[in-house]
Amino acid sequence: MKEKEIKGREFNPLEHKMVPNHEILDEAEIKTTLAEFDIEKEQMPKIRITDPSAVYIKAKVGDVIRITRDSHSAGKAIFYRLVIA
Repeated sequence: MKEKEIKGREFNPLEHKMVPNHEILDEAEIKTTLAEFDIEKEQMPKIRITDPSAVYIKAKVGDVIRITRDSHSAGKAIFYRLVIA
């Protein structure tokens, strides 16, 4: 898939107040997360590589993204997604 080039004047979806923080995990964080939940990478919820947030953080197929949302009941809620084509 051709990587979209981000230009200075384009909309940054991560700056919108309704979009939670997205960050790509490194291999050590992925191993820790998979061990914590006792799952395989393929069992994780998915996010498409074409998702605007995934495009903006330059995620690649196979990356794992941590999504941190504000929660009224829990304070912070953390979700993980596997990037797919």
